[in-house]
Amino acid sequence: MQMRDFGRTGLKVSILGFGCGAVGGLMVRGAPADQERAVAHAIEAGINYFDTASQYGNGASETNLGRILKKLKPDVIVGTKVRLDPDADDIAGEVSRSLEASLRRLQMDRVDIFHLHNPITRDGGGGSLPAETVLDEVAAALERLRQQGKTRFIGITAIGDTAALHEIIGAGSFQSAQVSFNMLNPSAADPVPPGYPGQDYDRLLDRAAGSGAGTIGIRALAGGALSGDAARHPIASPPPEPIGSATSYAADLERAQRLLPLVREGFADSLAEASLRFVSGSPLISTMLVGIATLDQLEQAIAAVEKGPLPPEALRCLAELHREFAGEAR
Repeated sequence: MQMRDFGRTGLKVSILGFGCGAVGGLMVRGAPADQERAVAHAIEAGINYFDTASQYGNGASETNLGRILKKLKPDVIVGTKVRLDPDADDIAGEVSRSLEASLRRLQMDRVDIFHLHNPITRDGGGGSLPAETVLDEVAAALERLRQQGKTRFIGITAIGDTAALHEIIGAGSFQSAQVSFNMLNPSAADPVPPGYPGQDYDRLLDRAAGSGAGTIGIRALAGGALSGDAARHPIASPPPEPIGSATSYAADLERAQRLLPLVREGFADSLAEASLRFVSGSPLISTMLVGIATLDQLEQAIAAVEKGPLPPEALRCLAELHREFAGEAR
């Protein structure tokens, strides 16, 4: 498994990370024996970053991951997250209480990375936090926990307003950024045509690299739309709300099918493989998360990244397909 620098933190992370979220569902709704087999197989394959959150299964993901890691005792990197009530009067207290609860579920004294999970916008609203609040109160609260030894590094989930995200990452207060990046919306790394139907992240991954932050690619398969299969596994979540791409999962599915020339031209054996090789092939990504429902899905993801980046011809084909999307309704 290829290892990459995680920004300027000194951490080395596997290019493929293990997503413990509710979309894939294994670490939330899977059988305990299946969960343990998947985590053990991931570690054996060289995966060393495990990403969870207090919101995943209302703590179930952290509890299950903690149980398995306590038994296996591997040398791995663990990240979790806090989602704040935008109307909270005591941000520092809420952040601290959330991490303490996460540590109890994980059966750990500290985590390696503690992320803010809220979207970030200019003025807040709708569950998001204003950029000013994040830069002032949230950053200070997270940094206090870092100084106390409860987390080694602090970060954000980089969703929300593009300008606000650039401001936050550019300020240099956070050492990690989880960035939405996939074949349906590559704008965090690459320019997209005018009128492209998705949020323009304006090369946010470049901004993160410039600030020294490690980058965690999220939604590599667009919540499953880029898996090549419209059917969802019984333990997977219902179709999730898109992040940065179309305004509906159905629209993401439709556009994903229009990327199948990558498979028909022989650049990859499946759309999922093409998607994972596209994301992992970007030098701006430190690690990318893949959520799974089954051990087979994990094995397929490992096989995909081990094939290496897509060839230049495939990237030119993808760029041409993206030009066909320009001007369409999001």
